[in-house]
Amino acid sequence: MSFKESFLNYLKFERRYSSHTITSYGNDIKQFLAFCKDLRPDCDEKTADFRDIRAWIVHLMENGISTRSVNRKVTTLKSFYKYLMREQAIVQNPMNKVFPPKSGKKLPDFVEQEKMEVLLDDVDFGNGFSGVRNRLLIDVLYITGMRLSEMVNLKDKSVQLYDQTIKVVGKRNKERLIPFHQSYVKIFKDYLALRDKEFPDRGHDYFFITDKGKPIYAKFVYRVVTRYLRFVTTMEKRSPHVLRHTFATHMLNRGADLNAIKELLGHSNLSATQIYTHTTFEKLKAIYKQAHPRA
Repeated sequence: MSFKESFLNYLKFERRYSSHTITSYGNDIKQFLAFCKDLRPDCDEKTADFRDIRAWIVHLMENGISTRSVNRKVTTLKSFYKYLMREQAIVQNPMNKVFPPKSGKKLPDFVEQEKMEVLLDDVDFGNGFSGVRNRLLIDVLYITGMRLSEMVNLKDKSVQLYDQTIKVVGKRNKERLIPFHQSYVKIFKDYLALRDKEFPDRGHDYFFITDKGKPIYAKFVYRVVTRYLRFVTTMEKRSPHVLRHTFATHMLNRGADLNAIKELLGHSNLSATQIYTHTTFEKLKAIYKQAHPRA
């Protein structure tokens, strides 16, 4: 007996589902497994991962299936994979990283990963204080996803180089720690060395400063971000908040857990973070159209 058949029997005899519901569940699973097999021959219910399931959702949406119907199919797979976990047929539930699409919300603007790589790897910021600071401003917004107001209020004690963390004070004075990669320690040290050499007597402990040694402010950061994003994108919206969206979208596209992204962004509830799942669907649509032979 296949896993699908045993699952449908479970719904019939233990959960007492109606015959109509069982038929619908069976059809949903059959459709998904056929799509999965079409993606790659070795794909089945045990080997499918969250990327395969997201690709199926995109395929359904691309073919005009309503959001309501797609959500019902996602519910089917959630129940199916919960059953497979209970039966110890799989060791990890791929549905933990899959969220149903929601309609009626505007997708957040973000910069594509390739364009961010061009900005941070190929654009010349200069070796003076202003260039090093501007580069670090953009780096920090992109690698942490912090809000503009949180960046403006960073203090020297906020950045801990020894354990690669930044303490951020968010909304309602809620503190959180955001990690950064060890490779950025030298970039931070280079900035601090230039800053302290240029402005040894600042009279304040704000981490980022202007060309005159004063604490940075929102419009200053906005001008820096807008100036440099122009080098890599023609999108109309080029604000610090776009880099926050970019951070979250790139993290999710590379498999990060949505709850982890929620904590890094400082969201109070998961619903605020789920908007980024829509962006990954748009990304997957483009990949599917380009790569799949039957697209």
